[in-house]
Amino acid sequence: MMKYVNQKFTTENRSTFLRYVQKLEQVLEKTIFQTTSTSIIAGGLVAHLFKATRNFRGLTISASNEMVKSDGVPVNNSIVTVNLPKEIVKMNTSSTIVFFMMRSTKQYENVCILNDLLVGLSVSNQTVTGLRDRVNISMPLQRPTVESKGDKQPSCQFFNFSSSTFYQDGCTTEWKKDKGIVVCSCDHLTYFAVLMVSPSISEGDQVILRYISLIGCSLSLCFLLVTIVMFAFQRCAGTDVSQKVHINLAVALILLNVHFLPSQQVATLSSDGPCVYNAVLLHYSLLATFTWTAIEGFHLYVLLVRVFNIYVTRYLLKLSLVGWGFPAVIVTLIGAIDKNQYGRVTLHTSGTNGTTVEMCYISNAVVKLVTTLILFVLIFLFNLGIQAVVVCRLWSLPTREEKGRGAKSACTVLGITCLLGIPWGIIFFSFGQLTVPGLYLFCVLNSLQGFFLFLWFCVFRCKSKVSQPSSYTQSTQR
Repeated sequence: MMKYVNQKFTTENRSTFLRYVQKLEQVLEKTIFQTTSTSIIAGGLVAHLFKATRNFRGLTISASNEMVKSDGVPVNNSIVTVNLPKEIVKMNTSSTIVFFMMRSTKQYENVCILNDLLVGLSVSNQTVTGLRDRVNISMPLQRPTVESKGDKQPSCQFFNFSSSTFYQDGCTTEWKKDKGIVVCSCDHLTYFAVLMVSPSISEGDQVILRYISLIGCSLSLCFLLVTIVMFAFQRCAGTDVSQKVHINLAVALILLNVHFLPSQQVATLSSDGPCVYNAVLLHYSLLATFTWTAIEGFHLYVLLVRVFNIYVTRYLLKLSLVGWGFPAVIVTLIGAIDKNQYGRVTLHTSGTNGTTVEMCYISNAVVKLVTTLILFVLIFLFNLGIQAVVVCRLWSLPTREEKGRGAKSACTVLGITCLLGIPWGIIFFSFGQLTVPGLYLFCVLNSLQGFFLFLWFCVFRCKSKVSQPSSYTQSTQR
C-alpha cells in the first residue's frame, strides 16, 4: 500500500492523492505487528507504528529520510522530532500510534512549506483534540534556508482535508533562532507543516489600517477635486506649465482613489464583469500615478538643474502622451495577451474563521511584479536621485535673506518629496520588526498624498519667477 501511494505522488492531482493518504492512514492504524514498533519507508513516504499499552507514559519519535526511531535515541540527520504526551492514549486502553511523514514538491507547489514536509499523527480508533499537554513537533530551520525563501517567517499550521487548506487554529509557533529549529505546539492530532509566510499583522491592525486607508483616500479625493476647481478658476493657470503637471498628477490620483475605494466591495459581487473593469482601471490609474511622479521629477530636473527657460516644442503635450499613454500601452498589452489576468485577488485570510478578503486587481503574481513593483522601483530610484540633486542645489543657492531660509527650504523639500512620490518607498522598510509601524506610516502618508498635493498647490500657486526656484513653478515653453 505504501509503494502504491508513493507512485501517486507524481501521477495524481492533490485531491485524489489526499484520498489515498487518508485510506493509507486507516490501513496503518489497523496493521498488526508483533514487535513494539515497526517502520515502513517507500520513496517520499515514511511511516512508523508504535503499539501503546495501558501504561503509556508518552513517546518521542525522531525521523530522517531513511530511518525512524521511537526509543528516545535521536536519529542522525533528523528532520523531525515529535514529543507525544501520555494524554493522547485513553487510560487503560491499547492503541496504535501512527507517525506518517511525506515529502512532496508537486502536490504543494503553490504553498511554501519548510523542507516540503508534512507530518501526520493519529491514534487508532480515536479522535484526539483539546490536549492540555500539547504535542510538540520540532524541525530544523537554518539561516541559509530562511534567506533562500526571502523575507519569510515560519508558521505552524495543520491541514484540513475537507477544505484542502492550512489553518493555524490550535497551534503555536516558537522559532528558536539560536538553535536553528522551529517548535510547533498543537492541541490535537492531524497533519502538520511549517509554512514559510510573510510577516503577518493582527486582525485588529488590519481593521485599523483599512479605516486609515479609507478615511485618508476619501479626504484626498475631496481635496484633489477642490484643487481641480481652484486651478480651473485661476487666472495665471494658462501660463504655468508646472502647475499643469501638478494637475495631471492630481487627476491620476483622483482616478486611483475612485477605483481603489470601492474595490473590495466590487469583489464581493457575483458578476465578474464589474470586478474586471475595476481591476483594469485601478491598475491603469496606479501606473499613471507612478508615471506622473516620474514626469514631476523630470520636469523638476529641466527647470532647476539643467537649464532655465528651456524651449521644448509642445512640451506639455509630449509629457501628457507619456503620462497617460504609457500606462495605457501596458494595460492593453496585458489584456491582449490574457484578459483573465485581471479579476479577484485574495489579500489575506482571517486566522479565526478562515474567511478571505478580496479586491479587484491583477491576479498573476509575475505580471504584478513586472508591471507594478519593478516599474515603481525604477521610478523611485530616479526621483530619489532627482530630489538629492535638487536638495543640494537649494542649499547652495546664494540668498540675501538668511532669516527663515532653513524653514522655507525644509518646506520646499517636503513638498517636492510628496510630488515625487517618495513616501511610497516606505513600503521597502515594512519588513521584520518594522512591519506594523512601516505599514501604518505607509498608509497614513500615501492615503493623504492628495491632501499634501492640495497644500502644495495652495502655497505655491501662481509663482513663476525665475529668481525663486524653490517654488518649483517656473514656466517652460509649450
